[in-house]
Order: sequence, then C-alpha cells, then structure tokens
Amino acid sequence: MSETRDTTLPDQLVDMARKVVEANRARGKRIAVAESCTGGLVAAALTEIAGSSDVFEAGFVTYSNESKMDLLGISSDVLETFGAVSIAVAWAMAQGTLAKTKADTAVAITGIAGPDGGSDRKPVGTVMFARARRGADPEEVVADRKEFGDLGRGGIRLQAALCALELLMPVEPSP
Repeated sequence: MSETRDTTLPDQLVDMARKVVEANRARGKRIAVAESCTGGLVAAALTEIAGSSDVFEAGFVTYSNESKMDLLGISSDVLETFGAVSIAVAWAMAQGTLAKTKADTAVAITGIAGPDGGSDRKPVGTVMFARARRGADPEEVVADRKEFGDLGRGGIRLQAALCALELLMPVEPSP
C-alpha cells in the first residue's frame, strides 16, 4: 500500500510558504515571484498550500538571459553591464514582475547554485534577492546579496527559496 503525502517539498519550505500565504491573505495582498537559480522552487512551495490562489498571482522562471529580457523586460545593457547574478538584475526582475502582473509584492532570485559557474567575485552559493512593492516610495530599494557557501546545489536552492519567502512576508502592519 502506498503512503499518501500532502507535500513533495521539505517541511521547512512548506511551513514558510504557509506563513507567507496566511499573512498575505490576512492583509488582502497578492504576490508574485521571478526565479532563476531556484527554478520555480518558490512558486512550487507556495502552490503546495491549499488556497494559495487567494494570494499567489504568478511565477516566472527566467533561467536564461533571453527569458529575463523577453518575459520581464530586462534590458540587455543591464545584463551585459552587471551580469545575470547581480543586485541590478535582481531588482530589474522584481520590477519587471510587478509590471507584468497585478501583484502587490514581487520578489526575484538570481544566483549560482553550482556545482559549476562560480568565480572569485561570485563563488558558488552567491544569490541575489530583490523585493519590489506596488506603490512603494521610488527610493525604496530592497535588495541583498547572500553568500550561502557551497552547500551543494539542493542546499543552495533551498536556502535561497527560504530567503525569498521571507521577503514575501507583508511589510505593512495588519489593519
């Protein structure tokens, strides 16, 4: 007899996704994500939660530079100047996601999950994050660089997804 599972993802990831869905639902907020190195893991975690359609608007997996340009409207100049794994590209991904959806908050993730692709300046485990909020002060830039180290591809992607989910928590007080 086979065992029935409610989730295919790690409990830690699903628990955080549940908190994000519940907190945004309580505030009537919609969220969206643009993912590169996590390959849809954040969207998958959010959709593991029954009723996530109340808050989850869209997820873009933009793994190639071409998809970042075509789907999110990122300029080739930004990609060429800063590289795909940069704060500038993460910020542009988050802004592009807001522009393409009706979400209130968009979070973007781009990084190097390995095992190859790292450099001295951007070693394996380097991940960039950005959050954009509709109607926020134009001076508000929420972006960060994390160095997870070489936790293995799965470990890096898990930690990146957890950080992205944290950024999807509402920032304004509940009514």
